[in-house]
Amino acid sequence: MTGCRYLLGANLGTIKGMTSSAVTPAGTGLDAGHPLRDGRTADSPLITAYRGGKPSRRPVWFMRQAGRSLPEYLKLREGVAMLDSCLRPELASEITLQPVRRHDVDAGIFFSDIVIPLKLAGVGVDIVPGVGPVLDKPVRTAADVAALPRLTEESLEPIREAVRLTVDQLGKTPLIGFAGAPFTLAAYMVEGRPSRDHLGPRTMMHADPETWTALANWAADASGLFLRAQLEAGASAGQLFDSWAGSLGLADYTRFVAAASSRALDHVRDLGAPLIHFGTGTSELLVAMRDVGVDVVGVDYRLPLDEANRRLGGTVPLQGNIDPALLSAPWEVLEAHVREVIASGAAAPGHVLNLGHGVPPETDPDVLTRVVELIHSVSPE
Repeated sequence: MTGCRYLLGANLGTIKGMTSSAVTPAGTGLDAGHPLRDGRTADSPLITAYRGGKPSRRPVWFMRQAGRSLPEYLKLREGVAMLDSCLRPELASEITLQPVRRHDVDAGIFFSDIVIPLKLAGVGVDIVPGVGPVLDKPVRTAADVAALPRLTEESLEPIREAVRLTVDQLGKTPLIGFAGAPFTLAAYMVEGRPSRDHLGPRTMMHADPETWTALANWAADASGLFLRAQLEAGASAGQLFDSWAGSLGLADYTRFVAAASSRALDHVRDLGAPLIHFGTGTSELLVAMRDVGVDVVGVDYRLPLDEANRRLGGTVPLQGNIDPALLSAPWEVLEAHVREVIASGAAAPGHVLNLGHGVPPETDPDVLTRVVELIHSVSPE
């Protein structure tokens, strides 16, 4: 059964300060043949670290590793629009697998886009090269929100099929599912395209809070169902991306955003898979982001991991936070930085190496492979 029964939303107070694994035992809501339950991924380095255990090697994966800089990805995508590539199961699966084969990372990240739930629901949206997601019509009034179509279970079948194909090939390597957090998704919908300052959604929060809440809840349910489809089909963890949350102050995040993020995660809590929350520019929001109820907090490149751990009181494993800008620096500079990140993350209950944002498209893939080799060479003790 899917997350439809959660559409009434979250009670943030019941989960404040708790991780999802504290609410639901690991993997209990998943089928017996799921990788978390049949022995394939439960003891993998990634899942072990996410759960605060001692992994057999230091786990690492990279956000936006699926595609971006890989020549095999660029060749595969020739003549195929971005959203089309996400909705062709065989193509999405192959793109997801490419960096795992090339780099020996400890997880695949499902190749998709945060606006795919909008597309599947019937909202007019496309990825414009050089611009990003662009909606046919922005959503700015109560009537606009009321007219939004609902995401259906049937429409998510291409996502489930792509995940199944991928998991069959990954073996003991976990797949991470993902969804855009409600603020980022709703902000795209209000602006109608990428924005530098997100004035539209920030204004709506205060000028028309009822409409904002309705839109954020719509986005939460769409993202939650999208993430649930991935986890049920075989993903071993789920990450909520809040790419634009850094434009918010703590008071606005707590008042207008946190409950919607919690609502999105309510769709998948019963599955017991590890849940990660990541945002950019969110150093001042880390505690509030944890308190929506997650197992792991991702930290961007702006804040050292030891300071992030201090702010969080040593309560959750961390993920991050190699600076993507240093991927093009001389190797000795990059190596020293990676070792500093490893040392900084040592105080946390668990640590998964990642970038402090996504892989830049101009990155030399061989550098990523070398970074993985370096991380794996450092003892997890």
